[in-house]
Amino acid sequence: MNTVEINIVRIHHLLKLFRLTKDEFLVQISEGLKSQIAEKEIFRSEIKLSHLKKIDKIFNKGINYYLDPKDPKEFKEESIFFRKDDFNTELNLGTKKIVTQFEEEKISLSALSKLSNFKMERILPFYSISDNPRDVAKEVRKYLYPTFNIDKKEFLKASISKFAESNILVFEFVETWNKKEKANINGFYLAPNVIVLKRLQKAFRREIFTLIHELGHYLLNEEEIDRIEDDDLFDSTLNKIERWCNEFAFNFLIGEFDDTFTGLPVANSQNDYHSDLIDDISNKTHLSKIALYTSLVITNRISQKNYNIIKKELYKAFLDKKREEELKKELDKQEGIKRGGSTPKPIKSPLLVSTIQSAYFEGVISDSEFCRRLKINPKEIDRYLQ
Repeated sequence: MNTVEINIVRIHHLLKLFRLTKDEFLVQISEGLKSQIAEKEIFRSEIKLSHLKKIDKIFNKGINYYLDPKDPKEFKEESIFFRKDDFNTELNLGTKKIVTQFEEEKISLSALSKLSNFKMERILPFYSISDNPRDVAKEVRKYLYPTFNIDKKEFLKASISKFAESNILVFEFVETWNKKEKANINGFYLAPNVIVLKRLQKAFRREIFTLIHELGHYLLNEEEIDRIEDDDLFDSTLNKIERWCNEFAFNFLIGEFDDTFTGLPVANSQNDYHSDLIDDISNKTHLSKIALYTSLVITNRISQKNYNIIKKELYKAFLDKKREEELKKELDKQEGIKRGGSTPKPIKSPLLVSTIQSAYFEGVISDSEFCRRLKINPKEIDRYLQ
């Protein structure tokens, strides 16, 4: 029997980090097996190598991590899960994996920046929830709002680049269609300067809003992991910090259309619910139409009844478009037409590239490490060193 000697303390440390009970953990590593792996088979100093491989499929630490005789110490800098007890949404295992991955990336990049004397200190001031989010949005827009682009993906890319100028590091993560358990969140903020977004290939408006919402968390320096829906932007049941970040994001994005939108009279069937103007503002700000109508209902400029009508129509239009896309996909398949497209690539922040470049030029990392960290082919290295 192929067995290995492990440091069981490291397993306990990971269970605490990922907030998994022993029972949940055993169910996870037993998936696909006829009978569940017993606790006594795992929580011991020597276990089957096959079991250890199943364990590492959850934690992605590498086999050598479990063999290290040195006991890990719990410290707040390691993870938001050690710094914060509660979050605004229930986090699944897919989310915990993603958060842990970027927490490790943040720590690693911080070390590289120090070794290469690359400055990543905070530039922007701190704010608090006692500050008016509308006023803060107007102020911060002056140096963080990029030139508007009607192309939502390009606007998102430009925003990430603009944030980099103020030492705010933004990551995207992409989940493939066949991933077993996708992260059930839109984004999160990790102190002191990291924002992480889930790529929403068919919902860039929501991803843009999530980016600015997380910027709100950065300004308040309040860490959080978020799942954001378009119609709960002004939900009174949210805590004060979430409401502040939502109001900040809305005002940041509406920008120069603030007066026009604020001046709208009550929306009703007689004025077609301002549909043309709402369409125009949505297209020129990347705020979703449901977000704009939600703001109207909160400020009593559309009745709850009419708001429900609009919301139902927008949802129906969304479903119709989705069905149309699925039908076209099925017809193409029947006709033997291969649909193009590959897995989207995450947008790279210029701040990430600059940090890795600095480490490379200072001799802190090698060519292969440079390529690995930027996820590029070695043939592309010259393009990133110019």
